[in-house]
Amino acid sequence: MAETSQPETKPREGGAPREGGREGGPREGGGNREAREGGREGGRDNRGREGRGGGPHGERREGGRGDDRRGGDRGRFEGPPEIDLDKLISDPLYLDNQAHGVVSRMRDMDSGTKSQLRRLYNAVRRAVRAPESDRQQQFVMLRARLAYTIARHSLRSLDSLEKLLLQVTRKNDARGYERFRDLFEAIVAYNE
Repeated sequence: MAETSQPETKPREGGAPREGGREGGPREGGGNREAREGGREGGRDNRGREGRGGGPHGERREGGRGDDRRGGDRGRFEGPPEIDLDKLISDPLYLDNQAHGVVSRMRDMDSGTKSQLRRLYNAVRRAVRAPESDRQQQFVMLRARLAYTIARHSLRSLDSLEKLLLQVTRKNDARGYERFRDLFEAIVAYNE
């Protein structure tokens, strides 16, 4: 099988590309840097560019690797479906189905992540028992902890839970808080 031909100049670590495509060993002529740069005039190389400007391998050209990002979020998955708070409050089977759905989207969790999930569940239980005047603030802080846990342990499957927690906090209804606690309890139970 024939190999494809390599370009005449290859980039090398820490400097300009070598001419002739050679690898390894000193350049012909050896000597110090000033002697090697004798062919440069006024700080420009033989291609008319400023030497080593803009980065470790010279100036960046337009349309390079960093500029070729079209579409932004294209190809990303949409994420887990949202959980309807009103349906969660009124339908116990919906709660059970949602808990199963969240757990089925979770990838193999290590024991540290499971412990973190249990700690969050305990915080949810404490927030539900908090005095009514303090409950909403407790859930706001809980949402921050949940967001951190999702990011830290790559638990994108819990994004729908974070969105639900935002809905519950905005509604500020005791039944909503209790149903959120029940959902979280089911998730922790099914995850064991």
